[in-house]
Amino acid sequence: MMKRFKQAVFRLFRDHEIKKHELRYLFWECTLRCNLHCLHCGSDCLSVSGTPDMPVEDFVRVLDDIKANNPYKNLTVCITGGEPLLRNDLEKAGLEIKKRGFRWGIVTNALFMTPERFVSLLNSGLSSISFSIDGFESEHNHLRQNEHSFEKVREAIKMAAAFKKQFPHRLVFDVITCVHRGNLASLREFREYLINLGVSDWRIFSIFPEGRAAKNDLALSNEEYRSLMYFIAETRKYKTSEGKSIHVNYSCEGYLGKYELKVRDYFFFCRGGVNVGSVMCDGSVSACLSVRAKDFIQGNIYEENFEYMRLWNERYQIMRDRSWAKTGKCAKCRKWKNCLGNGLHLHENAASEPVRCNFEMLN
Repeated sequence: MMKRFKQAVFRLFRDHEIKKHELRYLFWECTLRCNLHCLHCGSDCLSVSGTPDMPVEDFVRVLDDIKANNPYKNLTVCITGGEPLLRNDLEKAGLEIKKRGFRWGIVTNALFMTPERFVSLLNSGLSSISFSIDGFESEHNHLRQNEHSFEKVREAIKMAAAFKKQFPHRLVFDVITCVHRGNLASLREFREYLINLGVSDWRIFSIFPEGRAAKNDLALSNEEYRSLMYFIAETRKYKTSEGKSIHVNYSCEGYLGKYELKVRDYFFFCRGGVNVGSVMCDGSVSACLSVRAKDFIQGNIYEENFEYMRLWNERYQIMRDRSWAKTGKCAKCRKWKNCLGNGLHLHENAASEPVRCNFEMLN
């Protein structure tokens, strides 16, 4: 009864957020080049990209438009790719972001991270960093298709953990793990490993069929997916014999029914186009960078004179009014009001059912 009441209150909050639609978080896909060839890559990135890297100066023009026209002043910019560390001018971009009063961070595979680069990024205003690590060495390197990947990300995590221990309020960092059939069974042992590395925050994703991931059989079965939920719920209460713990959240992928609030800190809410926007490498704008279907592209900064906030205010309605998603099985689902058709990234177009239903998998 109490959970139903909380869910009802949250729906009111969600409706208010949608109506207000403040831009609070912006992804910048600074490159589509990558130094790995991961089996689960949603963007199908390669070492050489047919799309040139966006010049820093072009992205800065977007930032200037946001600073001038966005009522919300505490914007966070997340630089991702591809692999952002392939860019030698990342520090230049960071300083420009910082100069405009915004926070910024990166998501990285850490293959090119060195102590010198870490210091350089910090000196350019880096305030958050997320490392991708997908299990122990054999599991991680197989998924990443590189024999040195695990070693490099482990050293980078140790470096960030040591820095955070010395300067607790200077840097936010976490690790991201994509769970699949090959690493599901070792998660409890891996949890201990991360705690001993000094990791305090852990985000867990399940792999969805997009990009290169669609070509590889990495998705969890229904039974495996339920076991993942059990593990996350258990871990959120877990302490080692020394009293250490790790704060874990499941990704914002979809509505989870009885697991809501048990596996993450918040009720499911796809904030793409509500509080979260993106600028892709070719200038296209959308929600988070997992939302890549043509129907959800809301324009291009090169065609709109870099006026991102006009696009944000005049378009994006397809992401704020989700009535189009009430089709197929969703049209008859009693959980529609809590789910609104799952995450946008799971729709192939604006007339489709989601490619998978998390609630259905769990029930």
